[in-house]
Amino acid sequence: MPRYVVRCGRMRTLYVMNSKSEHSRGRFVIARTNRGLERGEVLCEATERVIALMSDPPSGSIQRESTPSDDHESLHMEKSLERDFVKCKQMIKESGMPMTLVDVERIFGGEQVIVYYTAEDRVDFRELVKKFSGEFQTRIEMRQIGARDEAKVLADYGDCGKPVCCNTHLSSMPPVSMRMAKLQKATLDPNKIS
Repeated sequence: MPRYVVRCGRMRTLYVMNSKSEHSRGRFVIARTNRGLERGEVLCEATERVIALMSDPPSGSIQRESTPSDDHESLHMEKSLERDFVKCKQMIKESGMPMTLVDVERIFGGEQVIVYYTAEDRVDFRELVKKFSGEFQTRIEMRQIGARDEAKVLADYGDCGKPVCCNTHLSSMPPVSMRMAKLQKATLDPNKIS
């Protein structure tokens, strides 16, 4: 049974997935992950060497190649995310929660909505989840992310003019050392280096 590395979701998580059929690099597939059905892109075959380079990758299974109707549904979901984001931002503002909305993601098929946010401290968002559930009529997952994950979701291009590394090929980000900060002439305050 062939295995592939597939990138899924807004956080661009890399999965090692089993498949009953062959898939070529760059093809979009519908896959079952721990979050539900997702649309993902086949990056390469999952050889032992590739798996060894990944740090404990999650697994899943490829259900089928993406069809034109799947592509249309995915495009429709992308368009609805803008409305979802505005609605979530409004509901967070009304609730007065000390949190900043970063992104909203719908899992393929509408099984789940994931709300990514940043906050200084832990936030009790149970009431907010109930409001979101009522609004979206599906399961809600609230996920607090750090500054580096926020950059991974929001950033497009780095100072070099190319897509940022965390969007293209980095699956885990190593810690930032003081030496790295000095080389980049960044702030040397350890609290501000993430």
